[in-house]
Amino acid sequence: MQFTQVTNVWNEVFGTQPDPSPWLVAATALIALVAVVPHPIWRLTRNAITIAHEGGHGLVALLTGRRLDGIRLHSDTSGLTVSRGKPRGLGMVLTAAAGYSAPSLLGILGALLLAGGHITALLWGATALLIAMLVMIRNAYGALTVILTGAAFLLVSWLTTAAVQAAFAYLVVWFLLVGGLRPVFELQGKRRHGGAPQSDADQLARLTHTPAALWMLLFYAIGLIGLFGGGRWLLGL
Repeated sequence: MQFTQVTNVWNEVFGTQPDPSPWLVAATALIALVAVVPHPIWRLTRNAITIAHEGGHGLVALLTGRRLDGIRLHSDTSGLTVSRGKPRGLGMVLTAAAGYSAPSLLGILGALLLAGGHITALLWGATALLIAMLVMIRNAYGALTVILTGAAFLLVSWLTTAAVQAAFAYLVVWFLLVGGLRPVFELQGKRRHGGAPQSDADQLARLTHTPAALWMLLFYAIGLIGLFGGGRWLLGL
C-alpha cells in the first residue's frame, strides 16, 4: 500500500501534465508585464525578484564551498547575503555574479520544465527551494516574505485544479523572465548618477580588475537571452 502511494506521488510530481491553451500562455505573459512595468505595482512584486536574487547569491556561495552566514530581505525590496570564505577567487566572483543573473536563469530553467510539461515538478521544486532558503533568513520581514511566497506555491500545488496550477506556473516563469531585466536597468540608472558604488557590478570589477560596464553587459545578456529564449519555449516556438 505504501509503495503504491509513493509511486503515485512520484508519478504526480515527475510526470507530465497537458500543455495549457495558447491564450492562457499569452494572458499570463501580459499579467507578468503588468506586474513589472508600472512602478507602483513593481514596488510590491519586486520582493519576489529580491528573493531570487539573494537566493542566487546564497546557493552559489554554498556550491563554491563558501560558508553562508545568512540572508536578509528588507521592506524596501533590497537584500543582503553574507558568506565567508576567500575574499577573492573564482568562488567569490561566481557568488557576486549570481544575484542579478539568478531570476533570469531560474526563469530559463522554469521555461524548460514547462516546455516539457513538468508543471507539478516546477511548483514542488520552487517550494523546496523556498523552504531551504527560509532556514538561512535572518530577519523577520525576510522570513515573512519567504513564508508567504512558499505558502502560495504550496496552496496552489495542493488545493487547485490542473488549469489553475498551469496558469500560476506560467505566470511565475514569465514574471522571472520579464522581472529579471528590470533590476539591471535600475542599477544602470543608479550608476549613471554615481549611485550604488557597492553594487554587484562594482564589486565584480574590483575582484576581477575589469570594467563594471562589462559585468553590466553580462547581466543584460543573460536577461535578454532568458526573456527571448525562455519566451520561445513558453510559447512553443
